[in-house]
Amino acid sequence: KMACCGSCLCCQCCCREGETRTPEELTILGETHDEDDEILPRKDYESLDYDKCINEPYVEVLEGMDNKTARKYEAVKWMVVFAIGVCTGLVGLFVDYFVRLFSQIKLNLVGKSVEECSEKGCLALSLLELLAFNMTFIFFASVLVLIEPIAAGSGIPEIKSYLNGVKIPGIVRFRTFVCKAVGVLFSVAGGLFVGKEGPMIHCGSIIGAGLPQFQSITFKKIRFNFPYFRSDSPTPRDKRDFVSAGAAAGVAAAFGAPIGGTLFSLEEGSSFWNQALTWKVLFCSMSATFTLNFFRSGIMFNSWGTFQLPGLLNFGEFKCSDGNKKCHLWTAVDLAFFVVMGIGGGLLGALFNCMNKRLAKYRMRNVHPKAKFVRLLESLLVSMVTTIVIFVASMTLGKCQNLSSPTTDNTTLLLQSPASEDGNSTIKQFFCRNKTYNDMAALFFNPQEVAIHQLFHQDGTFSPETLTIFFVLYFLLACWTYGVSVPSGLFVPSLLCGAAYGRLVANILKTNIGLDIYAGTFALIGAASFLGGVVRMTISLTVILIESTNEISYGLPIMITLMVAKWTGDFFNKGIYDIYIVLKGAPLLEWETEVEMDKLTASDIMEPNLTYVYPHTRIQSLVSILRTTVYHAFPVVTENRGNETEFMKGNILISNNIRFKKSSILTRAGEQRRRSQSMKSYPSSELRNVCDDQVSAEPVDEGQDMLQQMLERRHVPYPNLYPDQSPSEEWTMEERFRPLTFHGLILRSQLVTLLIRGVCYAENQSSATQPRLSFSEMTEDYPRYPDIHDLDLLLLNPRMIVDVTPYMNPCPYTVSPNTHVSQVFNLFRTMGLRHLPVVNAVGEIVGIITRHNLTQEFLLAKLRQHYITM
Repeated sequence: KMACCGSCLCCQCCCREGETRTPEELTILGETHDEDDEILPRKDYESLDYDKCINEPYVEVLEGMDNKTARKYEAVKWMVVFAIGVCTGLVGLFVDYFVRLFSQIKLNLVGKSVEECSEKGCLALSLLELLAFNMTFIFFASVLVLIEPIAAGSGIPEIKSYLNGVKIPGIVRFRTFVCKAVGVLFSVAGGLFVGKEGPMIHCGSIIGAGLPQFQSITFKKIRFNFPYFRSDSPTPRDKRDFVSAGAAAGVAAAFGAPIGGTLFSLEEGSSFWNQALTWKVLFCSMSATFTLNFFRSGIMFNSWGTFQLPGLLNFGEFKCSDGNKKCHLWTAVDLAFFVVMGIGGGLLGALFNCMNKRLAKYRMRNVHPKAKFVRLLESLLVSMVTTIVIFVASMTLGKCQNLSSPTTDNTTLLLQSPASEDGNSTIKQFFCRNKTYNDMAALFFNPQEVAIHQLFHQDGTFSPETLTIFFVLYFLLACWTYGVSVPSGLFVPSLLCGAAYGRLVANILKTNIGLDIYAGTFALIGAASFLGGVVRMTISLTVILIESTNEISYGLPIMITLMVAKWTGDFFNKGIYDIYIVLKGAPLLEWETEVEMDKLTASDIMEPNLTYVYPHTRIQSLVSILRTTVYHAFPVVTENRGNETEFMKGNILISNNIRFKKSSILTRAGEQRRRSQSMKSYPSSELRNVCDDQVSAEPVDEGQDMLQQMLERRHVPYPNLYPDQSPSEEWTMEERFRPLTFHGLILRSQLVTLLIRGVCYAENQSSATQPRLSFSEMTEDYPRYPDIHDLDLLLLNPRMIVDVTPYMNPCPYTVSPNTHVSQVFNLFRTMGLRHLPVVNAVGEIVGIITRHNLTQEFLLAKLRQHYITM
């Protein structure tokens, strides 16, 4: 399938991933796989449900709303997005301040020690000092990740999955926020090749998710009376929109790019978008940018209100020296070189992703399953190796370069920047005298942002040998570092690595070909090409880089370079964030399906074997269903039979049993049996005993005897299954696929809430006697609804009946069995659905579609099955 196989060993391993068959495909085709090709363990992630549940409690809320209330609600949303932006900017200020403080203390002490020991011959002592600083910082960062493992990495793959509709446990908790924000400043200050921009996006998303609720589940004392956004209805999309705004604010604060942040949230995150959300997200991004700019400018330069530092990472101003009239930032001829650099950046990015993917798989198989301290030891090992490489390379491999006179302005600007205060000069003179500097130390012994600034603006030369060695060492160490158990971003390492690559190309063109080019432009294009080859972003990254350079004329070359880098990298593998999403097993839905998938219809991909409930169901049946299945929604149905009215009491159908269906060819019967073992503590015989103990003997009239006889006749064909038995193996085809009239959907959380609150009525009573719950009572436990295993079964009367019709969603989105996959996919993704019932022309439910039925691997498996059966 891929044409890349054969170019290199690493690229071959990336090509083979396109041909790797999933467990579903192997099951369908009846094939087995070797142990070496074993798929990594997958997690059963839940989906987020952004569809409104139009049940009776919700309708009561709608009846109480008017236009004035809606306008007030909208005004509160604008205030909340402004608060999210301000808080994100303040978090960026906090992280930046302490990173600068710790880095300044470390580099000042180590720099003085190196200068003294270079004459006394005690450089080993300087190395030990540097190791002590770095490993102490990394120890704290790694410990914080052990406290909250989801805080590791950049968090962008998890936030991208969350905005796509995948519920990842702990991703937006307050504890995750604390561990992420504090951990990243230790990671960056500890000298690892990581950035703080990715974690800033994660932190902004957590602020967006948590701030509107004004409460914390981790810290229960944090709770304020602000009820607007605490429930998942009536506006279930609000939380996702706030997370989108927070992610955009994180990008805006990191790069000083509010428009780029808005486009990042649109391109990489949200599956649902509208004009109102665009305005809110842009306003939030602007708030974050100018909050950070205001405080940084005041603190760094004591110039309040001047807005001189728009973001945590700023590339400075690209301009030629005043005396050189022949100098141009770039020309039309340079575009050809930019295209070639884009191809090179795409190849390097694909190589980086391939190597990092293999490292991630190794960690998941051999490091993560072990004790937690093993992850800590790995982080310390990476820190130690990185520190030694930095020190040895700076001391032994650097060359002394002359500081030419035209660099005065740029050097002065750098020396005045916050990253180079108080002696933390960007120019390192280790073992160099007079007006010379150590070019390797200038790159390794400075904060990464300063090193990028030097490669973009430093007119003093960096030797090709230095740039080559720096690029190779930085590439390998950054690849090894991304994925260790510390909060870490990838934007700045990719930019620095790419800037070295671009500066190396500029040196070769200047020295060997004699072209008169602006080296800073080639460094910028190299940074864009490598970053684009790693993350595969186009629109948002183009705007982010333009806003960071403050030079609109770079728009065309940056856009062309990023497009070429993305196309080249996509030829070999996916972007780094998509790779980690796949490794984590998150069922991400892309923007659209492949054209070939339209050969399938909803009936081909749906799950036909349903577990459902009746409008009026006994508590015994509900408890059994909830404890023996893992489904999160159940169709509410009645059997569509000619004699259905025979089993009706008024218009009430009573169920006293569980309705099992035969497992499909992709069965998980073994997993179901393991999970259903919990039901052994509550078997049917025990339920009957509890019933006999708790229900007093009452006189049974003639009508009830007749009803009982009808119920007994009705359940004759259905075996009395126990949890340790294989479901429905002895059923006939007629029993397995009896037509069912669809009435609505009810969620697991709703059923558990009804059971806990005792919403039921007795068999000899009317359903009108059942207690009614309001909307606030139904959503009181949001976002942590109780589990069925939290129920005290002795408090339940198993023969009581629950009327679920007031609480089900009677009008969910549905599709026909003949609907093509592209239509199903677009409806499911754009509307943020969790369950999509498949209903035929006469109103009978024939299956249900969930997120897992629309993932790429599942659709490929079904497509291959379709070809086999043709």
